[in-house]
Amino acid sequence: MTDDPKTLVSTDWLAARLGDADIRILDASWHMPAAGRDAQAEFDERHIPGAQFFDIDAISDPDSDLPHMAPSPAVFAGKVGQMGIGPGQQVVIYDHAATRSAARAWWTFRLMGFSNVAVLDGGLGKWLAENRPVTADVTGLLGEDVQASRDAALVRNREEVASASQLGTHEIVDARAAPRFRGEAPEPREGLRSGHMPGAKNLPFDRLYNEDGTMKSGDALRAQFDDASVDLSRPVITTCGSGITAASLSLALERLGHRNHALYDGSWTEWGAHPDSKIATGDA
Repeated sequence: MTDDPKTLVSTDWLAARLGDADIRILDASWHMPAAGRDAQAEFDERHIPGAQFFDIDAISDPDSDLPHMAPSPAVFAGKVGQMGIGPGQQVVIYDHAATRSAARAWWTFRLMGFSNVAVLDGGLGKWLAENRPVTADVTGLLGEDVQASRDAALVRNREEVASASQLGTHEIVDARAAPRFRGEAPEPREGLRSGHMPGAKNLPFDRLYNEDGTMKSGDALRAQFDDASVDLSRPVITTCGSGITAASLSLALERLGHRNHALYDGSWTEWGAHPDSKIATGDA
């Protein structure tokens, strides 16, 4: 795996830079409610030295009825400024979650105009397996005056996805598990119909990762998109249940050099509940 401070860095890369003044480390772990895990409590118990907790639910749009929708630039700037994250600093985000939620935090930073942001490959699990240091101490940092601006090219709303689905202008790639995509398994959130957007392709996000939690690379990563019949010469919209795991697809596309991709923030939580949404089942 090639270290890239704008997408993905190794545990070796981060270990060599622990304590650097211009490095900011965030734990963005987020768990499905059914997992019965408390990400904040786990962070309080142990985390990588210097890390702060990035609460995906708290750093979101407070006025939306949908879960953890992307915040406004002003809300985001205020929150990360309080964390001591300022211009020119390198942000490294990790998680200890089956949802690979660090990718969602990475996408949020990118959406807000931050480019020096990377996910820690393998997350806390790999860090612990290598017997690297952890702590319960939280380092206080001085607040920063942060400016953020939303990059509209990186996000799509329901109307834009509906148009892309109807006209076939994009590859729509769904990161949910195959039974949910095909409409064979119920959605974990009540009130949602089962199935997928017409024309969407299914690439469950966990297929992007190796057993140790690191992301596949090179030909092995590209093969996952090929196996899902995704044409990488076309623009891509990523989607999932609520916009968390879709970000793993976005990160993988960025790693492959595919720059024309956007994430459907409302994802199936919005699409499956909306009365005007068209829904397909099966593999087609």
